[in-house]
Amino acid sequence: MTGNSYYFRKIHSLLGVIPVGFFLIEHLLTNYEATKGHGAFVDQINWLNDLPLVLFLEIFGIWIPLLYHAVYGLYVAYQARNNVSNYSYFRNQMFLLQRVTGVITFLFVAWHFFETRFQVAIGSVEHHELGMTMHEIVTNPIMFTIYVIGTVSAAFHFCNGMWSFLVSWGITVGPRAQRFSSYIWMGLFVVMAVMFIMSLTAFTDTQFQQLPAEATGH
Repeated sequence: MTGNSYYFRKIHSLLGVIPVGFFLIEHLLTNYEATKGHGAFVDQINWLNDLPLVLFLEIFGIWIPLLYHAVYGLYVAYQARNNVSNYSYFRNQMFLLQRVTGVITFLFVAWHFFETRFQVAIGSVEHHELGMTMHEIVTNPIMFTIYVIGTVSAAFHFCNGMWSFLVSWGITVGPRAQRFSSYIWMGLFVVMAVMFIMSLTAFTDTQFQQLPAEATGH
């Protein structure tokens, strides 16, 4: 690495964990509330929307870090080369999948943002109506498939990225620690992927066609 690229990469790596990684987990847990019913999902959305300085938190705690991580990540992916002499075949596959899922996740998040948060920003949808918006999206089989691919890619990108983060920051330094870390993060990837798919499936339920009675007066 030359010039400031070392520091840019470190910032990119750190932002992938804090706050982008935290945001992904929060988003997963929020959407998983849909498996408990429309009312539970609306309650979670309203709780988030009622947080103090929520717009400030979104802009500086989510969107700017996410934009930097995404744009610089695309730059890294463009320059990346698999080095079969330095990495095992499995790690080369993970290296390639990290780049591929990064691009897929970037495109998916941009589209998902347009379909949801941007529609709230321009007044087309209220926050507590997002469950109905998601119902309209995922009841289309093509869009459901796209959302499954997008969310699974995001989960893999985060979990495999965490493995790389621990290595590059000198936390898992030996083969045994790195192998154990692989088991942990791939296990978490499976859990996150299943939770995302369960959330998407929950949104297809007919109860999301209209607001729950307790939410109509919010």
